[in-house]
Amino acid sequence: MNAENLRDIVINTLEDMKGRELTCLHVSDITTITDYMVVVTGTSSRHVRSLAEDVAKKVKDSGSPVYGMEGQNLGEWVLLDLGDVLVHVMTEDVRKMYDLESLWDMKPSDKE
Repeated sequence: MNAENLRDIVINTLEDMKGRELTCLHVSDITTITDYMVVVTGTSSRHVRSLAEDVAKKVKDSGSPVYGMEGQNLGEWVLLDLGDVLVHVMTEDVRKMYDLESLWDMKPSDKE
């Protein structure tokens, strides 16, 4: 599966699960670790875990691998490594504290 299709599965799943403030950054021009970075806010630690678990399930169901998932025990920040797409699912407080989007200094991609 190409990076854009994988990105679309992630975004559609997060939108269906009512993830908030979804941002997708196209970072392939500035890093080799991934093509897209998706950042989304969950309303609670339970919601954060549910968002991450549902994305992992949908990606696996599509035939693509999930290379790693970290942070689901606390549920404040769950990172999903899907290869061409990295997904950061965070509570509102954690997202404000780390402000990942400003670290990358990027405009959101054409598909949000």
